Amino acid sequence: MIAAYLDAFVPAFGLLALGAFLKRRLLRDDTVWAGIERLIFWVLLPSLLVVAIGSVELGRIPIFGMMAAIWIALSVGTAAALLISRGFAQPHASMTCVLMGGIRFNNLIGFAVAGAMFGAPGLALGAVATGLIVPFVQFVTTTAFAMGGQGRVRIWPVIRQIVLNPLILGCAIGFAVAALGGLPMGVQPLLRSLGQASVALGLLAVGAALSLETLRDRLPLQLVTAALKLIVMPGLTWLLCQVFGIAPLPTAMAVLFMALPTAATSYVMARAMGGDAPLMAAITTSEHLLAIITLPLWLALVMPR
Repeated sequence: MIAAYLDAFVPAFGLLALGAFLKRRLLRDDTVWAGIERLIFWVLLPSLLVVAIGSVELGRIPIFGMMAAIWIALSVGTAAALLISRGFAQPHASMTCVLMGGIRFNNLIGFAVAGAMFGAPGLALGAVATGLIVPFVQFVTTTAFAMGGQGRVRIWPVIRQIVLNPLILGCAIGFAVAALGGLPMGVQPLLRSLGQASVALGLLAVGAALSLETLRDRLPLQLVTAALKLIVMPGLTWLLCQVFGIAPLPTAMAVLFMALPTAATSYVMARAMGGDAPLMAAITTSEHLLAIITLPLWLALVMPR
């Protein structure tokens, strides 16, 4: 069991560390990493989602139970993030970052761990969990930014941004492929090769985006946000899975993906849409560092016996 954990977590967090090293020593040009991030977001990760979701037998997966557990937990997490932001007297720009730190997730770490620990069934269920998390999170965070602190939301631009998100498109195509019986010959190995490249490249890019220098910015707020994301959210998801009677492996994947630190692209989103970019960088870095401890503990708790 120890060997399995090392095989799962050393590559995942080792790639993060290597990405940080490469950014500071070898590939210092931000445009290089920006291009890698765009390739992952628009091509590689959607390919992984299409292949993984497209390979599942939908009738054998407790999709509605997983949906209920994940969406209820995300709803509670959204409310908690807003209360935390208000409790720390943060302005709207900072509130959006606490919100993203509380409910967004780095699914690349999840796929790396799920594939190493559970193989193809884990990847498939992890993709299903991603397909349930992404639309909810995208709707909430996009709406929060659109409010701009004034309470006015233009609904159609929000809907357009959500519908055209490549991760949501990848999930939707994957579910359609699964319903139709799978991908045709030739296409599946092509998309599988692209999807496999997303994990290693993605973790390198995440590591490149982390910065220890940011950790001094509002440390108590960082820690409370990290506690929400890394402890409360997966704990609530696990409890709800027990209530809904979800089988051990789907429960493990739902908890694993809800226990992931926030996405590194949260910083890019904060910078582009008027959020508090320094705070977002700090939350992203602190959550990834703390996840080195919390993720193995959650996996040990929910590991199917």
